This record gives sequence, C-alpha cells and structure tokens, in this order.
Amino acid sequence: QVQLVESGGGLVQPGGSLRLSCAGSGTIFNLYTIAWYRQTPGKQREWVATITNGGFTNYLESVKGRFTISRDNAKNTVYLQMNSLKPEDAAVYYCNRFPAFSGSWGQGTQVTVSS
Repeated sequence: QVQLVESGGGLVQPGGSLRLSCAGSGTIFNLYTIAWYRQTPGKQREWVATITNGGFTNYLESVKGRFTISRDNAKNTVYLQMNSLKPEDAAVYYCNRFPAFSGSWGQGTQVTVSS
C-alpha cells in the first residue's frame, strides 16, 4: 500500500504561480513513476505530468512550458511547479503512481485560479 499526501494548493490570480507537493510514505515511493492528475466536479480525471524514478518527464500539451514536475528522492517528495496559471488550470490536483493505482488516491489539493 502506498500513501500519498498532496499539499500546496490555494487561490491565485491568472498568471500567478503555485508549487504543489506530493509526499510519499516511505523509501519505496522512490521506486515508482509518479504522475500528477487533476479533476473538476463532474469531469473525468485528467493526466497532467509524469516523472520516472530516474527523472525523465512528460507533460500534457496544454501545460508544457508552464508546469515543471520534479522529485527529491532524499525527501521522498514529488513537486509540480505551476507558472502562468490560467482559469482552465483550476481543479483538484492529485498525485499517484503511473499507471494509477486505485488504492493510492489521496485527498488532493485544490487549485483555484480567479481574478
């Protein structure tokens, strides 16, 4: 069982920035490819970005150049730096293994982008 805790969300104006954190439960977390996902009410969960245990990354096309996924294996943490935020980025953001493991969804962290 993998426990993941998301944090760092909040309210930001369009064009602003936030850094999200995903904290794993132990050193085993660092063996996994980790992804960020986002979801708005009544919508399907959307994949946003992925980072392998070796640091290779991939992104949803609409966030390329604005979002950066990274990991600090010593801290057992994955980050999502979000810059130039747009209203369409507003969602609850989750992290999970990739492919997603149904038992590892956390509470998520709310990102609100509003003027």
